[in-house]
Amino acid sequence: MENWKSHLTTSSSSSSANPTNGPEEWMILFSGGNKSCYGRCAGVETAWNESAALLAADPSAPKLAYVNCDTTPVMCTTWAAAVPTIWWVQLPIVGEGQSKPATTIRILGLNTTTATAGDIVKIHREKTYEKRPVYEGALHPFDGWVAKAGLSEPLGYVLYAFANIPSWAFMIVISMGSRYIIVGGGQADVNRAQRTAPLGGAPPANEPAAR
Repeated sequence: MENWKSHLTTSSSSSSANPTNGPEEWMILFSGGNKSCYGRCAGVETAWNESAALLAADPSAPKLAYVNCDTTPVMCTTWAAAVPTIWWVQLPIVGEGQSKPATTIRILGLNTTTATAGDIVKIHREKTYEKRPVYEGALHPFDGWVAKAGLSEPLGYVLYAFANIPSWAFMIVISMGSRYIIVGGGQADVNRAQRTAPLGGAPPANEPAAR
């Protein structure tokens, strides 16, 4: 879960790690297998691998990262990452004595049947990511209030646990809860009737009331 922090960081040894050069750019593919993508992401992953070979020859290309939501489900849940999507992340490079600017994230969806390596390369070369809005949600992994409060990891495990509770378990809880409410309400009516009944009690149904 926390492993991504050691990988998704600016490289102090690279020539791009200079505040004057702007942020360091990353392109991250969120994909999966049978569990998270229902076996439909194979074509996207093939296109991703082909695009990586094309971008390797481009010195201005972003750094690439791949996240498999089948093997790292908690991270995908914490980031609220759908599959397959590409996250274009611009990590700010902080100079000495400077405050850390916001990390810019834009999310691009991929078509599981038509996505090609050319489509992925265009994200960088034609800057098609700029057409997408900047993500500023509460679950922003760097600047969201959840991350700033240090709750990303525990929240990720909680959300993942809830997502894996079988539907029949929820039905049992709902059934037991509704039965408790009905029984509890009926008992309250009985208690109320007993408190308001005459001291002598009501006569049996087959006997006339005393005059």
